[in-house]
Amino acid sequence: MNTGIIEVDLHGLNVEEAKNCIDKQLKLAGKSVYRLRLIHGYHGGTGIKSMISEEYGYGREEKVLRMEGGWNQGITELVLREL
Repeated sequence: MNTGIIEVDLHGLNVEEAKNCIDKQLKLAGKSVYRLRLIHGYHGGTGIKSMISEEYGYGREEKVLRMEGGWNQGITELVLREL
């Protein structure tokens, strides 16, 4: 059962693999899930972080209300609904 926040560790994935992983988690997220915490890191470049912004920001994904920075630069959170 999914509840609250789902953490998705994207370390070691390329951009395409990361997008597929995020899409799968969005599809599986139940009504109790209000955000996806995407852990992408920041020392290995910005490819995944840029992809997240381009693919899930600006209202491009209907399930995503907005994006927020996490508690460090290596995390981006997709807000699916207000808590």
